[in-house]
Amino acid sequence: MWFPPRPTTPDWKAALAHLRRSPVLGPIIGRVGPCTLHPRRDYFIVLCQSIFTQQISTTVATILFNRFRDYFPRRRPTPALTLKLDDAALQSTGLSRQKRLYVRDLAAKFADGSIPVRRLRAMPDEEVIQALLPVKGVGRWTAEMFLIFTLNRPDVLPIDDLGLRKGIQTAYALLEMPKPKECVELAEPWRPYRTVATWYLWRGGVPTAIDAPRSATKKGK
Repeated sequence: MWFPPRPTTPDWKAALAHLRRSPVLGPIIGRVGPCTLHPRRDYFIVLCQSIFTQQISTTVATILFNRFRDYFPRRRPTPALTLKLDDAALQSTGLSRQKRLYVRDLAAKFADGSIPVRRLRAMPDEEVIQALLPVKGVGRWTAEMFLIFTLNRPDVLPIDDLGLRKGIQTAYALLEMPKPKECVELAEPWRPYRTVATWYLWRGGVPTAIDAPRSATKKGK
């Protein structure tokens, strides 16, 4: 498949200078160290992985995804070759019937151009989200994770993410986990770097560092 040119690693210095002004985020940044968010260009693979990880542990998802990769040359899944896999092959990876449908739908939408791969990197955040939502198994949370971890958009606030909300609760010493509206209000001073603030709260806003986000919904959406 076509891939955009390899993106350069973002320079997060301006984001860190801005966020260090926060008496809450400043110490977290000091503990965690430099932001290591970097862009990815393998859009199809990233979204496939997001489907594999829904409702199961990261460890199990990794095992299943590695089985899936074994069906491809150089273990690199592509939309065209995914569509050629029969149901028995997909089932042998351990995917549920529903997830097999999701993976096929994702591959089909990449293959027929429904997802504007060439334009994603230049599209506004909300347009990227709307371009991904028609894919079965991809909800707003998954699209926001794509914006953060794949495109590295600097100002995404995934308010439905439990990891973020727990991080805010602990970092701000709140008695209860904040509602999405409260998260938006607390995050206002983080603009225009709410992505980076979120990343730090995932990593160091709780006693045990959060290495990966957690969806607030059953389907990882």
